[in-house]
Amino acid sequence: MSVAPSAALRFAARAKINLYLHVTGRRADGYHLLDSLVCFAELGDELALEPAPELRLSLEGPFGSALAGSDNLVLAAARLMNPTKGAALRLVKQLPVASGMGGGSSDAAAALVGLARLWQCPLPASERLLALGADLPVCLAPGPCFVGGIGENLEPAPPLPRFYMLLANPRRPLPTAEVFRRFAGPFSRPARWREAPADVEQLAGLLAERGNDLTEAAMSLLPEIGDLLDAISGSPGCLLARMSGSGASCFGLFAAADEAAKAAAAIQVTQPHWWVRAAATATGGAVAELAGG
Repeated sequence: MSVAPSAALRFAARAKINLYLHVTGRRADGYHLLDSLVCFAELGDELALEPAPELRLSLEGPFGSALAGSDNLVLAAARLMNPTKGAALRLVKQLPVASGMGGGSSDAAAALVGLARLWQCPLPASERLLALGADLPVCLAPGPCFVGGIGENLEPAPPLPRFYMLLANPRRPLPTAEVFRRFAGPFSRPARWREAPADVEQLAGLLAERGNDLTEAAMSLLPEIGDLLDAISGSPGCLLARMSGSGASCFGLFAAADEAAKAAAAIQVTQPHWWVRAAATATGGAVAELAGG
């Protein structure tokens, strides 16, 4: 269905959470091989798109200024789709930048989905998506996935129970490349499972048998990650605390929404300079169309 000239499309670009992340090896070209379980939270950035003669991007939101002057992944995604077409894009940046929650990749995925609608053209071939980053393929997936290779190998995860998360970030960026450069091993084995966890307690038990292999490297660059993990794990009702992706964001798993909300509020009082949020897990993927223009 074509988009009317006056219409605007709006998409949520949700936070990506690595429930576990194992580094399983390293390729000859230096890229690390991963095994990870990824889900998404019901909070994130927003992207609006509408027809325009030239390609342009405006930035809003509490973290929009952090992207000013940079070659944003949203623009890179648009150029990958078609370097000659135009559109007006407006990104409301709610997630901290370089935070381990895949915000830039979710934004790029939302741009690809929206521009495919706006321009009436197909998405780029999967092998081209990695040019936008290793998280891009999973951010285009319809739901939680096991991720392998350098991010290109996706396997739908068994159904996950509904659970809630406390997300916290010290408002300090932590570039992914720096963390991988600091990673010293050892490598881990893949750790996927086949059966759906019966409840969040069983899920937390499975995750407790796994880990995030990048935590030590990230903490060597930003020791405050340890403070995040201590604050989250000490919250009443927290079943598991872990760093997401390459950091510095960390999360806690909770069975009840009010437990996650109370824990977030309590941490925000004691650490007012941190970014702290409570959110439910999304049933779908990173990108979801929003009503209204």
